[in-house]
Amino acid sequence: MPDTDALYRSLPVRELALGDASLPYRCHGSGPDLLLVHGFPLSGYTWRHVLPGLAQRHRCHLVDLAGLGGSRWDEGTDFSFEGHARRLKALVDQLGLPRYDLLAQDTGATVTRCLALMDPPRARRQVMINTEIPGHRPPWIVEYQALMRLPFTPALFRLLLKSRSFLRSGMAFGGCFGNLDLIDGDFHREFVQPCIDRRRRMEGLRDYLTGANWPTVDAFATRHAEFREPVLLLWGEDDPTFPLRRAKAMLPQFRDARMVTIADAKLLPQEEKPAEVAKAVLEFLAA
Repeated sequence: MPDTDALYRSLPVRELALGDASLPYRCHGSGPDLLLVHGFPLSGYTWRHVLPGLAQRHRCHLVDLAGLGGSRWDEGTDFSFEGHARRLKALVDQLGLPRYDLLAQDTGATVTRCLALMDPPRARRQVMINTEIPGHRPPWIVEYQALMRLPFTPALFRLLLKSRSFLRSGMAFGGCFGNLDLIDGDFHREFVQPCIDRRRRMEGLRDYLTGANWPTVDAFATRHAEFREPVLLLWGEDDPTFPLRRAKAMLPQFRDARMVTIADAKLLPQEEKPAEVAKAVLEFLAA
């Protein structure tokens, strides 16, 4: 298996000014353009394991969304799903992409759905991995949105993240991994430790999470039918946040959608089962 951490870190990084935020941008591979968009509380780094396989057939564009990873933002940044989508549209405008496919996970796949509705001539096929479902509210997310609006909460969570027990609980990453040991190592170094070390990173998580607007998610119950290109729902079967049965019920909302499930995976199949994720994505985009 290639050293995916080293590959990702070797990619040149450009910082793109996109209106009300600046986002780090990386590119790797050749072929049809594929925009990869991470979810909460991650960054483009989450695609490191699937990137080598995808880049053999696609020119992969990776970005950190505002508030997360190495992005820069301020009090005027729009953290709504539509705000993130507008910045991504500005990104593909800057890059001059004539057409592109989309691969996204969690909140990232809600952002890319908004993008596809804003940019129908160019946005084509979509792969959505374990993402928001109309009419469904994961309880812990709603609770965290309320807590994060309290002034003391970011500091409290920086302390909680030092606890291995908390990290492995359902209030942190326990619902993200079947194999909890995956929370350690490079995942911890990239996504947990920076929030402990730097107050600004935790503030970014707060702003990103509190900006998530649920009416946009619920509207997809009817707006999914507006997508004319094929859609793939790629789902970790054991996800407690976005349960598989609810995801299956979402399928009829689309004109042309299919589902592939990943056994023994939860919310982050790209972290747990990257080979299976890459295979499913490549097969879908090649069809």
